[in-house]
Amino acid sequence: MVNMQAEKATKLALLNFKDVSIRTFWITSISFFMCFFSWFGIVPFMPDVVKDLGLTPDQKWNSIILAVSGTVFARLLIGKLCDKFGPRICYTFLLTLGAIPVILLGLVQTPLQFLICRLFIGFIGASFVITQVHTSLMFASNIVGTANATSAGWGNLGGGANRLGMPLIAAAVVSFGVAEANAWRYSMIVAGIICFLMGIVYYFFTQDTPKGNLKDLRASGVEIEKKKDEVGFLAVLKDYRIWILFLIYAASFGIELTVYGTMDDYLQNTFQLERLTAGNIVLSFALMNIFARTLGGFFGDKFGKLKGLRGRVLFLSFILTVQGIMLVTFSLTTSIVIGFVFLILFSLSVQMAEGATFSVVPFINKKAIGSVSGIVGAGGNVGAFLAAFLLKSKSALAEKTAIAANQGLGEEAIKAAQSAASSAAVSNGYLIIGLIVVVTGFVALAIKFSKADEEENAITVTTKDPQIKELEPVKVKS
Repeated sequence: MVNMQAEKATKLALLNFKDVSIRTFWITSISFFMCFFSWFGIVPFMPDVVKDLGLTPDQKWNSIILAVSGTVFARLLIGKLCDKFGPRICYTFLLTLGAIPVILLGLVQTPLQFLICRLFIGFIGASFVITQVHTSLMFASNIVGTANATSAGWGNLGGGANRLGMPLIAAAVVSFGVAEANAWRYSMIVAGIICFLMGIVYYFFTQDTPKGNLKDLRASGVEIEKKKDEVGFLAVLKDYRIWILFLIYAASFGIELTVYGTMDDYLQNTFQLERLTAGNIVLSFALMNIFARTLGGFFGDKFGKLKGLRGRVLFLSFILTVQGIMLVTFSLTTSIVIGFVFLILFSLSVQMAEGATFSVVPFINKKAIGSVSGIVGAGGNVGAFLAAFLLKSKSALAEKTAIAANQGLGEEAIKAAQSAASSAAVSNGYLIIGLIVVVTGFVALAIKFSKADEEENAITVTTKDPQIKELEPVKVKS
């Protein structure tokens, strides 16, 4: 009887590249970064796209909704596939196939083609689930919350880093003689090619578990022994705690996604900021992923050591409530200075809430980490879809009403009225969303763990070998 768990890393030694867990950590983080970079890569160019393709306000908002909708189904599916085939193969296929719609987005000629590409690009958002599954398989329970949060946070950074990176790529292609009006197209093609190359890197330089790839282990006569009480996917769906975490992730990551897609315009319309300035503020929001999400996982682990699994839940409830309060306050702000302060505080708390969520996820059902991660991860995109739909229903209607009411007053007057209407509508939307997040923070307290779960966690935390009881043993066939 060989214990696969003996190989799991107990420390996040970031410079120990010889350790397969650390090497996998870096590759999965970079891959996740590129997925997010490409997923939201078109955002900095939306004014150019609107002009080039002639998008209406409805089509612009629909593209935001479609970009997060496809991810819901992809995340639900990918978690189960990770449990069956392993994260290495799943990530390889996601990166190489996901690169196709990213590249095709640079070739679109009509609004419909643009919307279809944004829908399919959303599938690469499932990369988050694979990242969480892979780090959960590589790190022991004493550090898994921090490892999950750090890899996810550095990946999420790509969703904001494109505010700086995509314009730089565009400037580079223009320097080679490409017309500035077509720079956004070439930028998407470059991003897609990088995603494809990362798929190749993932295949050759990572493995499913510290012990090896699932396929190789099975080929050599090694298989994971299944316990008699192992639950199936349908049984996993019946666990109410998963659906509370689904709701929590909708209220944290889902809102962050929505903010990524709407904050540039909101800052310009509300505080009359220049496009570049607004983009840099959103970039600073994203840069906080370098440490903020890690803090959420870190404090989740710390509260877990102090108060057991219940401690992880208590911290999650607290930080989620703080997140809602910060968003409510920001929505009511009319001063750019005060608004910036509360935007940063919101950024810090929302990313910490995401990290805290996935410091709880690995302990819900250790026999189906992929399925649980997929369901909870999908919650983030459901939240993004609903939040974006709410903002669209308010903003698009307000904009069209303002345009109609100011016909004949000149282009500048119409634009000013449209801007003011959009600002007021989105502000009201942020207020409603913030209040919902506060309520969700209290709902988090309903997550309970059995006495047996708490006792097992206590043994794992206090033992000299923090890796005990993390994975099923493996049996070598005779």
